[in-house]
Amino acid sequence: MDNFSLFQSLPFQPDLHLTKVMLQRVQSLQQRGGKRQDGERLLRPHKAIYHLDFSLHALHFTPGACGRKVQGAGVFWRAERYGDDTPVHHYEADGQEFGERIEDLEKVRKTMYFLLAFEEGVGPDVFECSISFQVGQK
Repeated sequence: MDNFSLFQSLPFQPDLHLTKVMLQRVQSLQQRGGKRQDGERLLRPHKAIYHLDFSLHALHFTPGACGRKVQGAGVFWRAERYGDDTPVHHYEADGQEFGERIEDLEKVRKTMYFLLAFEEGVGPDVFECSISFQVGQK
């Protein structure tokens, strides 16, 4: 019997409160003429915070995940003229590495946060995204 027969789809959920707080931080620094702290990333208006909540901890993106971490930004897109059943395109980050990174991190985290940047004409109000995993069966 196949050990990976059930799929679980996890939606990226907007974190409106955290996005608002981070935008207020930027505004406060600008008003006071302050500088960001070492290592602090400031949120820009075209960016928003999203999170994934893991309810099941038996996700498998691929058998034998290599465990390498994605560094830098991953860019994923689908042209407006294509329907929802069209595969998402990507570059700058291999889709498999993205999945493997999530698989590794979900073992130790209940929630994972993502900073998403939007191009002109797209934003949190029109954006829906999820990631699907195979759930291991015992």
